[in-house]
Amino acid sequence: MKKNDQSNFYKYFIFIPIIMLFGALGQWPYGYFILLRWVVTAGAIIVTLNAFDKNIDWAKVLFVFIAILFNPIAPIHLPREVWVPLDVIVGVLFVFAYLRVIARK
Repeated sequence: MKKNDQSNFYKYFIFIPIIMLFGALGQWPYGYFILLRWVVTAGAIIVTLNAFDKNIDWAKVLFVFIAILFNPIAPIHLPREVWVPLDVIVGVLFVFAYLRVIARK
């Protein structure tokens, strides 16, 4: 994959975790939240790799933490009352990361 194609993939892929995180506010079967963990973890890894590539320290730390928090391999179990605000906060952080990390030249 060429560098430009890869960059375009990241720009479009990053919207999937954003939409899913805000969509998590609804009532979904448990399978949605398992898929959400995979998608958010993948998105956090993409942001982290871009942050390393562009040397953006705050994004490196923050999105490694998000990848650990949402990881589907060794899940962290929290009550829904905790996950709802976390989903919104992480969704906003992904929007911010899109503007400051992914879309940045």
